[in-house]
Amino acid sequence: MSLMNWFEDRRKFSGLIGAFIEKATKGYILSERRKDRHIKINTTKGLWTRCDNCENMLYIKFLRQNKRICEECGYHLQMSSTERIEFLIDRGTWHPMDEDMVARDALKFSDEDSYKNWVLFYQKRTGLTDATQTGIGKPNGIPIAPGVTDFQFMGGSMGFVVGEKITRLTEYGTRELMPVIIVCFFGGACMQEGTLSSMQMAKISAVSQIHQAQKKLLYIAIPTYFTTGGVTASFGMLGDVITAEFKAYIASAGKRVIEQMLRQKIPDGSQVAESLSDHGLLDLTVPRNLLRGVSSEIFELYSSAPRRRSNNS
Repeated sequence: MSLMNWFEDRRKFSGLIGAFIEKATKGYILSERRKDRHIKINTTKGLWTRCDNCENMLYIKFLRQNKRICEECGYHLQMSSTERIEFLIDRGTWHPMDEDMVARDALKFSDEDSYKNWVLFYQKRTGLTDATQTGIGKPNGIPIAPGVTDFQFMGGSMGFVVGEKITRLTEYGTRELMPVIIVCFFGGACMQEGTLSSMQMAKISAVSQIHQAQKKLLYIAIPTYFTTGGVTASFGMLGDVITAEFKAYIASAGKRVIEQMLRQKIPDGSQVAESLSDHGLLDLTVPRNLLRGVSSEIFELYSSAPRRRSNNS
């Protein structure tokens, strides 16, 4: 079976899944007013939470078991980076990298509080040193180099630490001939770091080019709800395979920002994964509970396919 035929079969399969749950997920796209009323999931306190879409009360224990998908309407609620790693990687195979790397307040930025204090606050709140976790793991026994963002850490802002950790992860994957997979959950570049943050776009894109084009190694990007800003404008959309999570919001600039700049109404749903897939910007759109299986199939297909190597690789 050719690679194109394989993707076509997966698109048909994804379409069947989408048709099956379309009724349940009707109304998933929230109005701008309802977006402002998002209720954050607290993973450390309380037994219940409320669905951001249908507003039904959900028992957190069962919600975790269901990959944080609302059993009432099919809405995909936020997942922490640790939960995503546990979902994607075989138990006992996760080996983290660069956990001691922390941000520096190079600009001495301050608004309501200093950037340094904000970083300390989110470190205590999440137990993470920054907005991404990187390491080595095995889904279904296949060694890969995954990086997973955590939106609960300053909205998943891409600062110097995020850029450096993903760069080092990609370089490691290149040296060890491993596929790299990045689960994107970014609110954009970290404005508190200025140009230091913006340059991470080019840095990660450069090492990705070596990994993909020069070494002929696989890079899978998984945009989730939501992936915006400089990440979408760089490595978030550079994957050999871009497998978006079901109903993911993916945009360089948000709907309200575009409407205010252009003074034009943007159609609802135009920045959602299914719409982008229809226009050829994504390869697959997959519900979260099928994402591990689909990713594993891609890894198996990649590992069994002959790859052309350059003479100096």
